[in-house]
Amino acid sequence: MLHYKTFILRDDAPWITFVHGAGGSSTIWFKQIKTFASEYNLLMVDLRGHGGSKDHKTKQKGRYSFSEIGDDIIEVMEHAGIAQSHFVGISLGTVIIRDLAERYPDRVSSLVMGGAVMKLNLRSRFLMNIARLSKSVIPYMFLYSFFAFIVMPKKNHKESRLLFINEAKKLYQKEFKKWVTLFTTLNPLVAFFRMKETHVRTLYIMGAEDYMFLPAIQKLTGHHRNAQLHIIPDCGHVVNVEQPDVFNREVFSFLQKGK
Repeated sequence: MLHYKTFILRDDAPWITFVHGAGGSSTIWFKQIKTFASEYNLLMVDLRGHGGSKDHKTKQKGRYSFSEIGDDIIEVMEHAGIAQSHFVGISLGTVIIRDLAERYPDRVSSLVMGGAVMKLNLRSRFLMNIARLSKSVIPYMFLYSFFAFIVMPKKNHKESRLLFINEAKKLYQKEFKKWVTLFTTLNPLVAFFRMKETHVRTLYIMGAEDYMFLPAIQKLTGHHRNAQLHIIPDCGHVVNVEQPDVFNREVFSFLQKGK
């Protein structure tokens, strides 16, 4: 089972499950705990190969799939006795929680998609092809650091960039390869999500400087009725780290309005 932490306010409080992206861990949510623990029970998970789940043993061999990774989270919820939860994801974590909403709608109260990845543009597809072709040749931390700089290039992105790089250093090389391979299955899945709207209330919260992923989200939220978009000025991809006060305020308001 995945490594996880819970912060329990009271037995009857609603739950929020936080899901990090590739190369991160549950520690990236440290700026959210105080705000949300005042009204909610919190579940923080470390995905396969990340953080406390670094030595997590899986039944499947070889490649990972988004459905398998999502099922890991459902297993944790079952173990912790959580029937339903709000889900907050960042970066690739948004794909995982959106897939959960598709396959387990009764488990998902609402979705918060921070730095959402709902389309790979030409530049990101080019980067993924480089990673796929060179993952057995070039040291993975060089590749990851290079990608982190491309996605988060500005001075005000430095804190989140370094946070993800430092967390990624804890990955095994074989885990990095599996997650890179997982990215190659991303486009058909997110194309389906762009076409088929979920009935779950959804907040997309994006940085104005998230040039790789924001345009697709602006287009998506223009025709998905249950989706709303908040754009944070002077902010890049990892919105919960770069602008935690704005992120916390907007997410908290969104969750409270859904009561």
